[in-house]
Amino acid sequence: MRKSMDRTGRGVVCALASLALSAALSSAVAAPAPMESARIPFTERYHATQHGGIARAANSSVTCKTAAGRTATPCAAVQQGGAGANGHYRMAYIDVDSDARTANSSSATLRIPAGSRVSYARLYWGGSLRGSGQKAAKDNGRVLLAEPGGRYRQVRADTMTGHRPHSATEGFQASAEVTELVRNSGGGAYTVAQINMATGHSTAGVWGGWTLVAAYENKKQPLRRIALWDGFQSLGADRRELSVRLPGLRIPANSHGLAGVVAYDGDRGHGNDTLTVRAGQHRAHTVRDTANPANDVMNSTVTDLGRPTMRWPAYRNTLGFDSDVFDITPALRSGGDRLTFRFTTTRNPGYLLGALFVQTDTRR
Repeated sequence: MRKSMDRTGRGVVCALASLALSAALSSAVAAPAPMESARIPFTERYHATQHGGIARAANSSVTCKTAAGRTATPCAAVQQGGAGANGHYRMAYIDVDSDARTANSSSATLRIPAGSRVSYARLYWGGSLRGSGQKAAKDNGRVLLAEPGGRYRQVRADTMTGHRPHSATEGFQASAEVTELVRNSGGGAYTVAQINMATGHSTAGVWGGWTLVAAYENKKQPLRRIALWDGFQSLGADRRELSVRLPGLRIPANSHGLAGVVAYDGDRGHGNDTLTVRAGQHRAHTVRDTANPANDVMNSTVTDLGRPTMRWPAYRNTLGFDSDVFDITPALRSGGDRLTFRFTTTRNPGYLLGALFVQTDTRR
């Protein structure tokens, strides 16, 4: 089934993208890009109390081509889930749309229950600018997005872009609200193209990817508190831990909840990356699942509750890109009025944290 869907998704994008791609690219000189900063504090982007939930689609935009050293795991084995870090490979763009005018593209399915209405949606994208060559930062704030069965539209960052020009990888993250597009298009396969990022090899590693987050209303689902926070924070030698506190959640005892994390440049098999969540003043719970070990949670995966997601291509080691959804229900047994997420690492370099989203049962 996945193979036939893959061909269909590519065919739709190929047939329709070419009709609009030239127009999208020609409009790239529109409004000036938002300001940039090397570090952006985590703040709330969106919250709601409603019957419904939160969904996301995500994929990497670059993968290994060949090993850069004799001791590296073969590229094909890494793509199937083997241990390996992006700094050990020559990296190449992923390009699923077969359109010569896009350098990179990848797709993923956004699952929204039938009868739902999207209340808010935001697209995040990021990449490293240093590989075998240097990419200019001027294109960080624009990308192409195709909805299910639709055509490419240019999306421009509408808020401050995180950009670390003096880091080894010179990484960035940009984002934009896309509520109207996702509300009108609904669930299905979305494709993101033309992320500004490097290719080739550097010892620090090349990485890139995107995440689409959508909050939705659905009367058949429980009353939930939904929150989306974002920023651009580096964990590593200069900062070993970061806490993000989400107040005002009003979580009853024995509630259910999910949390999603978007991060960049985490390496599988290196270990010493952890995440805990604490409700109110209760004991902190270690976040983990079958795909994300407790001591290696930023390990280049795109998963839902430890399971693979529907995306094209579906490489199981995304070599420096993480977009995972975790079950945090065990942390909510005693309830609480807030959640505190604590991210740590002992690696140097560590990783970049870009977004955090949560849904929890709540009460009026």
